Amino acid sequence: MQQTMIETRELTKIYRMGEIEVSALSAVDMHVAEGECISIMGPSGSGKSTLMAILGCLDTPTSGFYRLAGQDVSGLNERQLATIRCRQIGFVFQSFNLLPRATALGNVEIPLLYSGASRRREKAQAALEAVGLGDRLHHRPAELSGGERQRVAIARALVNDPSVILADEPTGNLDSQTGDEVLEILNTLHRERGLTVVIVTHDPEVAARTERIVHLRDGRVEREERNSFSERSDASSVEASQGGPIAEPG
Repeated sequence: MQQTMIETRELTKIYRMGEIEVSALSAVDMHVAEGECISIMGPSGSGKSTLMAILGCLDTPTSGFYRLAGQDVSGLNERQLATIRCRQIGFVFQSFNLLPRATALGNVEIPLLYSGASRRREKAQAALEAVGLGDRLHHRPAELSGGERQRVAIARALVNDPSVILADEPTGNLDSQTGDEVLEILNTLHRERGLTVVIVTHDPEVAARTERIVHLRDGRVEREERNSFSERSDASSVEASQGGPIAEPG
């Protein structure tokens, strides 16, 4: 039986600006099984970004609770949340969020510095090799294509061996072919390593590559739908697009 990785109950977030209250999330109930790959969709203002921030332990709810891998993280303080983020969550952003003066290797090492991990250089190199960038270790972001930058970001998300990958519009700055390659990397990580993957997207084609879609509207879960999810590419096509199979990063 699959364990629950993400669970929210009556999750509510209210922002107060003076005497004005803005409800960003209202009583959101959500369940994501360990090893599941889902997408979250909704129009602008639906609460996607707020929900992602709470799931990523970047923000806390006003009321309700959020359990991550069985632990209630709703009321943790900032230091405790930072520890959870470092150890259990990998982030992939639309804008890559890479340090421009650091090499690919240096960018991937950053989470390891915060976690105090040993063998940082070795682990960062293994993570980059896992996403097909073993020959780009010493290139800076300006020397990489958009797709390569996003692969660096995925390697950075992987390097601390997280339980969950949260990807916020991971193909938003990429052309369709490159975006497809990035999605295939995420799907391969999901299939081969059993990672739980949550993708926020406005693109129905991206959402169609996940097992389940959660639709938000006005801060509430409007509906959910399960995709007839099929693995569109076999291992050989993944190797062709990435320059090799995805391997464990050390």
